[in-house]
Amino acid sequence: MGDMANNSVAYSGVKYSVKDSNHGDFGITLEELRNLMELRAADALHKIQECYGDVYGICARLKTSPNEGLSGNPADIERRAAVFGKNFIPPKKPKTFLQLVWEALQDVTLIILEIAAIISLGLSFYQPPGGNEALCGTVSVGEEEEEGETGWIEGAAILLSVVCVVIVTAFNDWSKEKQFRGLQSRIEQEQKFTVIRGGQVIQIPIADIVVGDIAQIKYGDLLPADGVLIQGNDLKIDESSLTGESDQVKKMLDRDPMLLSGKKQDGTIENRNKAKAQDGAAMEMQPLKSEDGGDGDEKKRNNMPKKEKSVLQGKLTKLAVQIGKAGLLMSAVTVIILVLYFVIDTFWVQKRPWLAECTPIYIQYFVKFFIIGVTVLVVAVPEGLPLAVTISLAYSVKKMMKDNNLVRHLDACETMGNATAICSDKTGTLTMNRMTVVQAYINEKHYKKIPEPEAIPERTLSYLITGISVNSAYTTKILPPEKEGGLPRHVGNKTECALLGLILDLKRDYQDIRNEIPEETLYKVYTFNSVRKSMSTVLKNADGSFRIFSKGASEIVLKKCFKILSATGEPKVFRPRDRDDIVKTVIEPMASEGLRTICLAFRDFPAGEPEPEWDNENDVVTGLTCIAVVGIEDPVRPEVPDAIRKCQRAGITVRMVTGDNINTARAISLKCGILHPGEDFLCLEGKEFNRRIRNEKGEIEQERIDKLWPKLRVLARSSPTDKHTLVKGIIDSTVSEQRQVVAVTGDGTNDGPALKKADVGFAMGIAGTDVAKEASDIILTDDNFSSIVKAVMWGRNVYDSISKFLQFQLTVNVVAVIVAFTGACITQDSPLKAVQMLWVNLIMDTLASLALATEPPTESLLLRKPYGRNKPLISRTMMKNILGHAFYQLVVVFTLLFAGEKIFDIDSGRNAPLHAPPSEHYTIVFNTFVMMQLFNEINARKIHGERNVFEGIFNNAIFCTIVLGTFIVQLISTIPTSHLKFLKEAGHGTQKEEIPEEELAEDVEEIDHAERELRRGQILWFRGLNRIQTQIRVVNAFRSSLYEGLEKPESRSSIHNFMTHPEFRIEDSETHIPLIDDTDAEDDAPTKRNSTPLPPSPNKNNNAVDSGIHLTTDLNKSATSSSPGSPLHSLETSL
Repeated sequence: MGDMANNSVAYSGVKYSVKDSNHGDFGITLEELRNLMELRAADALHKIQECYGDVYGICARLKTSPNEGLSGNPADIERRAAVFGKNFIPPKKPKTFLQLVWEALQDVTLIILEIAAIISLGLSFYQPPGGNEALCGTVSVGEEEEEGETGWIEGAAILLSVVCVVIVTAFNDWSKEKQFRGLQSRIEQEQKFTVIRGGQVIQIPIADIVVGDIAQIKYGDLLPADGVLIQGNDLKIDESSLTGESDQVKKMLDRDPMLLSGKKQDGTIENRNKAKAQDGAAMEMQPLKSEDGGDGDEKKRNNMPKKEKSVLQGKLTKLAVQIGKAGLLMSAVTVIILVLYFVIDTFWVQKRPWLAECTPIYIQYFVKFFIIGVTVLVVAVPEGLPLAVTISLAYSVKKMMKDNNLVRHLDACETMGNATAICSDKTGTLTMNRMTVVQAYINEKHYKKIPEPEAIPERTLSYLITGISVNSAYTTKILPPEKEGGLPRHVGNKTECALLGLILDLKRDYQDIRNEIPEETLYKVYTFNSVRKSMSTVLKNADGSFRIFSKGASEIVLKKCFKILSATGEPKVFRPRDRDDIVKTVIEPMASEGLRTICLAFRDFPAGEPEPEWDNENDVVTGLTCIAVVGIEDPVRPEVPDAIRKCQRAGITVRMVTGDNINTARAISLKCGILHPGEDFLCLEGKEFNRRIRNEKGEIEQERIDKLWPKLRVLARSSPTDKHTLVKGIIDSTVSEQRQVVAVTGDGTNDGPALKKADVGFAMGIAGTDVAKEASDIILTDDNFSSIVKAVMWGRNVYDSISKFLQFQLTVNVVAVIVAFTGACITQDSPLKAVQMLWVNLIMDTLASLALATEPPTESLLLRKPYGRNKPLISRTMMKNILGHAFYQLVVVFTLLFAGEKIFDIDSGRNAPLHAPPSEHYTIVFNTFVMMQLFNEINARKIHGERNVFEGIFNNAIFCTIVLGTFIVQLISTIPTSHLKFLKEAGHGTQKEEIPEEELAEDVEEIDHAERELRRGQILWFRGLNRIQTQIRVVNAFRSSLYEGLEKPESRSSIHNFMTHPEFRIEDSETHIPLIDDTDAEDDAPTKRNSTPLPPSPNKNNNAVDSGIHLTTDLNKSATSSSPGSPLHSLETSL
């Protein structure tokens, strides 16, 4: 059952070992051992006899003693490891970081983004040839130069976000892999096996076993290497994982002595010390079969692509593609409208001819329109989405580690949130897997809890304690706990441990008796097996008499009892009628509570009588005297009933699938709350289940399963195949409107297929075999059912986090796209510039994904039903929220855009030439837009229509930090820089009220239209006029009162004011104050408006900071005569 990896004693290493030819001075080569292990049963026996004489011949050639084992000398052990190889399978190479990066890049959303980014980057570096033909209409070449300077930011920023996502994803996968390997190696180091070295029985790690070791195997062991049997009693091995045969194979020296690694030992070896099943002696070698062959296939299966894409990834990819298509459509429409508008305006309204020399300039226009289109597309695609998913999953997986869930496949975490059914093992998951005696019937009295030792007559007590201590495998022990405060460790057979625990509860020590009667002195042992259902041990007393102790299933042992110990401890006659009474009053009540009943009995053979025929077991084990009947149970874990209640409330059906008998299963399921008294649910045994789901030909029919599974709650006495059939049946079922999402727990090798088939497979970290862990998605490091509930909670939380983020992101996108689209169509330029869009897109999205993806889960997640696989990601409530917020935001943005200048009494930023200084107007629009997104982030925290969006907001420190941080950064980015104070004074001339309104209005009108439509001569003429007016105004301002305005409220202390007050509104698209000496330069090249060597501005947005900087540089340049700080300096130069 476990990984075959651990090969044997000797071990495999083979491939990794030294050359075959060098077999040291052993009389047998690696190759020979390997070939020997390829054979089965009679063939193997024949080969051993032919080549080596017998098993002892193999031992002699391997230089090992069948009784003493290897000497344990380190040099000898090392030499064996060198010649025959080590007993471990090297793990497969982990994927390199680059491979993980490449895998992360395959995401559809990321590919859409990469393409958009590359187009955007390419266009930003495209410099069309310039033409200085005024005939081509109002074309500015300078614009494009600046576009070129800053256009790359957009593409680069998108690529940066893609790089972030990819690196985060790859890093997650890599650290997960590393964690998992750490866990694996920890588990492997903990696996130990009993071998004999130098005559001492010791436990060594499986990897240290070498060829030639003599190993002891006991009931339930997983063979760590291939071997040959030296001696054993009634040894049976479960080879189902190699042969597929579920029957156990009996191993005997004279029939089939070959033991293969990774198989489970059933049937005890009676061996007490004498019988070592020699696992290794020779053996071992064969890695081939076990390791390369068997294991190889196992591994191959494991590497197959894990199930289809997770539900969430599927939905997200679909959504991303839909959004991408919508964005593409919007951007195409934007480009078409802009192009048509331009063409109709230029060639139709203005009746211009298309001149060949103007072609480059027109092309440049079209390129600009294309860039606006790409901007719309970029804004539409939610690049924060892959990041949100990645962050959310990574965060959850990290936190789930603390909740004892080691997640091996990221998507399992989110699939778990959709789970509708859990098929759980009983032993160890729902129960503690520590058998305990909880009731006893001793001396004709039924004790509901363990009695005090004083209550039991001394004679009965001595029978009880000797019988339990001797009549059990000496390998079964109760050891002190590993950690302070932990539970004692049970080693060996669990039922026997429970009985030994009873001795400890009665304040006695079983080890004293075992020391008195060592294992070698036991006269005869009838081991426990599933047919006998009892175990008996014969002791020979000093006076030649014999005493036999027997224990076993109560109904079987009681039938052989003719006497019973009475209340005083004396045997009295026990008739069939009395037996029926005990069955009715003691055994059935115990069984109905889910207890396993065991009867303890003894018989004396007096010294004078002839010795019985020991091989005739039926004559020996009969006429017994009953000592006691005890009820053993595997107690339900205290936290399980509550966990199951939570599951049921959350719409998840819990089913118990166990190998235990139906009464125990039913009793435990009642205690756990899987069944409730009076409900109409099914409890079936495996046989009955199979009978009901198969047709006459014995084929499984889905319709039959569909009739059963909705009602089925407990499947008892089930085989691993039944479990797989059930899981497959539920998953393939079409009865319910939603496809069921099934989680399965398993610990054995044979649970592998069911774990793989399930949507989420949970393997037990402590009790689970390597094969089960390999096949699973999540490993429960504490083997506890309540950890599964935590996984459900985290899974739902991932789902909700993504929905929260989507709700937030889509609101931003809808608003930004519509604003960019309408803005571009109405004003020929987007009100939100590319760089601003990116600030919104990248910073807000990326940070918001971090903020919303790290919301901790709450218990309230378990109060709703699972979402199901077909439910759309965006629910009606979310849609309502998205459209509602978008509508509100659009109303506010458009009001500010088209009426903001009137409301705030500032200049309009619309129709400004492309590189006019940032206007206060657009800064207000931008700021409002960002603030609305920021507060909408708080709204996005709730997606189920809750009223209180602030609930639990302080539980998420990351969220609070990000919202606050974004708020502060946004404020800083729009407040003018402090070192520009002197500029405020220099610029404040006439206040608004001193200039007649009409003149003002005219002015603005004139210039705006002039800039956009009039021909060259008119442009120059208006510019000249404008210059003179401005300069006259400056003089007036100086005369009237330079400083007066500083105290008045209208003089806003923002640099925008300085730049955009009408007195200073130089419609010249330059960011410096018009200097007389500059005008000549301008007249030389009237078509190039930006001829003054300005520092290239990366500032296409309305962001005050940059414009302030330009001012400074320009003013300082021109301020030759007075110090730059003096309020006079700009005047002097102008005049």
